[in-house]
Amino acid sequence: MPHVAVDPATGEVIRRRPSDSLDTARAAAASAHEAQQSWQKRPFADRSARLRALADRLAARRDELARGMALEMGKPLSEGRAEVDKCAWVCAYSAANGEDFRRGADVSLEGARAGWVYRPLGVVLGIMPWNFPLWQFFRFAAPTVMAGNGVVLKHAPNVPGCAEAIETLVREAGLPAGLVATVYLEVDDVGSLIDDPHVHAVTLTGSVEAGRSVAERAGRALKKTVLELGGSDPSVVLSDADVEFAAAECVRSRMLNNGQSCIAAKRLIVVDRHHNTFVDRVRSHLSGFEMADPRDPETRLGPMARLDLRDRLHAQVVGSIRGGAECVLGGFVPDRAGAWYPATLLTGVQPGMPTYDEEVFGPVAAVIRAHDDEDALRIANDTRFGLGAAVYTRDIDRGAAIATDELDAGACFVNGLVRSDPRLPFGGTGISGYGRELSPLGIREFVHARTVWVAEPSNARR
Repeated sequence: MPHVAVDPATGEVIRRRPSDSLDTARAAAASAHEAQQSWQKRPFADRSARLRALADRLAARRDELARGMALEMGKPLSEGRAEVDKCAWVCAYSAANGEDFRRGADVSLEGARAGWVYRPLGVVLGIMPWNFPLWQFFRFAAPTVMAGNGVVLKHAPNVPGCAEAIETLVREAGLPAGLVATVYLEVDDVGSLIDDPHVHAVTLTGSVEAGRSVAERAGRALKKTVLELGGSDPSVVLSDADVEFAAAECVRSRMLNNGQSCIAAKRLIVVDRHHNTFVDRVRSHLSGFEMADPRDPETRLGPMARLDLRDRLHAQVVGSIRGGAECVLGGFVPDRAGAWYPATLLTGVQPGMPTYDEEVFGPVAAVIRAHDDEDALRIANDTRFGLGAAVYTRDIDRGAAIATDELDAGACFVNGLVRSDPRLPFGGTGISGYGRELSPLGIREFVHARTVWVAEPSNARR
């Protein structure tokens, strides 16, 4: 089947790209391996120059790339521009810091010089999603390439134009031919590509089910994996919180990318004393998100990426209402072509409801009432996911202690929405996956530590 892009604002097919055969994908992996063998020997300064050029190309094509994302998956134009800026940032940051991040260490031993160095693994297969079609790629690829690895990208089938744009950017930046390859592969063939001897590691951002499948296949082949599998992130509003500020930040987090973000605030947990005020303020903020053309610079809420995703979201809303939740705002399927869904607010959300137990990927805010601060933190951790969490409090020392010791998530923020940053490690706990991207930890996921021990012949005999 071809890779098909459908404009989610209209339902019209805008691009078809034939799928690659498995043989074609294997040839791409072999070419990436060949290019990587010489790339890993290049000086860091050379690699850095190529990544800086890539950052420059992203900046130069900012508006064009943002329009492409709006067309293929409905991202509002202003958010698309911000995504491109962030991609340029991670390329420039990796170029500036990659050599230091991959630096080994010396150890003082009697009679010998010893230590360790970090060496690239080889070719990393990246299986990427549609929701941040540029950022998700550059987030892992920039540090991975700077470390001396090659990359094979298998992108989501509904964003072929974004995948082609990545190919063009890499070529224009002057990276070696074949080092970063894009394959348009059917899902059923991905396992065979993981098995290919020219693929040395795999990273996936996607669903829990996809993560389990990739981990199982890569595990049988004894290949390293990094998995980012989404979340059901809590935002906890404590008894001493600035409720107006917390409500605004929770809505900003919840509505990012039309609500289709792994680290969006999906469960808004508020103590009883603030509940009614908080709901009123959240409703007021959400009411300002009107569904509109994502290519309009003023748009804040575009369509969801696909009809099937919209329908699944609506089923989660309906299931929660049947379970006793109250729909305060939105909660209906608009009578218009495209994958549209309005800003929606549910209150009275409880365990057993889809909007409590599952990842909710779309513009739906679920408010959960807690008795007190202790109960709110208990609810925050009452999930199998563990990607991000936020807590709102006027006592920043207490907030820091809660983020450090009491919230079970890979990224814990105090008085702010959860976000990724090239300077900080990013990844989850529980069924949100394992491994880290970004920061020094990210570049070291796809290298191995090699011990080096050197002694004079006379010392070696001792």
